[in-house]
Amino acid sequence: MAGFKRKVFYVGGFDPRGARFYHALAAEQVARFAKLTGEPASVSPRRRAGAFRTDWSILNSTHDVSTEYSFLRWDDIVRKAWIRNPFALAARAWRAYRAYIAHLDFETGKRLGKGPLITLFYPPILSIALPLLLTLIIGGLAAIWLPGPIAFAIGLVAAILISAPLLKKWHAPWLLRFFVFNSELSGGEADPEIEARLDNFAEEICASLDQDWDEIILLTHSNGSILSVPLMVRVLERRGEQMPPNFTLVTMGHCIPLVACRRDATHFHDQLRRLATADFRWVDIGSPPDGAAYFGVNPMAIVAPDPRPRMDLLSPRFHLFYNPETYHKGYANKYEIHFDYLRMGDRRSPLDFPSLMTAARPIDASVAEFRAI
Repeated sequence: MAGFKRKVFYVGGFDPRGARFYHALAAEQVARFAKLTGEPASVSPRRRAGAFRTDWSILNSTHDVSTEYSFLRWDDIVRKAWIRNPFALAARAWRAYRAYIAHLDFETGKRLGKGPLITLFYPPILSIALPLLLTLIIGGLAAIWLPGPIAFAIGLVAAILISAPLLKKWHAPWLLRFFVFNSELSGGEADPEIEARLDNFAEEICASLDQDWDEIILLTHSNGSILSVPLMVRVLERRGEQMPPNFTLVTMGHCIPLVACRRDATHFHDQLRRLATADFRWVDIGSPPDGAAYFGVNPMAIVAPDPRPRMDLLSPRFHLFYNPETYHKGYANKYEIHFDYLRMGDRRSPLDFPSLMTAARPIDASVAEFRAI
């Protein structure tokens, strides 16, 4: 038996890539950790542990640590919600953004962070402005030699062909799908499939809470942090509001205000208030340059003035753990910044993903070491 035994449940973001991708990412980063630190650490092969769960083990023989990692799957739901037809995406995005404009509390949103608001609105603006601008430029040039209607028709076709790969490179279609999904999640009827999946996740988590683990972590990233709110409510209900002292909710790059700042998300507000009255540990790690995340924002405080859970709001301070040339190269790619929480830099951070998974100590000790740097 390992000297330190950890159980981790992971809920990922709005990503059609499933356990295979995230297992490969974990194996890559743990191997990087082993190379940089000299500590033998490894990731086992994947193993299916149920209809909606895939497990693997992360081992650190230097410190006799075993982390049993459960990837809680909802990527199949994401793939169903992944709008492929560009005209259907445009129509759904129109409805979603009309709802955001009607119901979003912009004053609260601006106070919590302008970056995510920019991320919210640049995909539709860019998706309209770029093809329009290219149509005018190409059509205007073609009009020197061709009749106007023909010239601008050619310009429109050329603009679409040029814009499509650029928009994809800047992840505008992905973000549009992400915002459509969360808009429909906020203001519409509860999705039966998501509700059933969260029930399943809650049962999986509760089954481990009384087992012999030194530490239990519910780890969420991005959109998974939004799902952590109704998920934690379910866990608390099943536990009679009593969480074990070795349990921690860890959110990375959370975007919870995207829903919490909607005036029509009344059920979600009730769930946040429920969390605000509970006793449990919550650690949030959010990077200020991450335009898709709310850095330093306690989401419960949006609807509850004095939240009870013991919460740390931390920046990963990536600039301290990457070499300048590496950091600034990555800084230019906002999409990659949003995934850096699941990676390791050029030096070990107490809060980077492989360090948290291989440490022979609970997360509070890692947070204390991080604060001392």
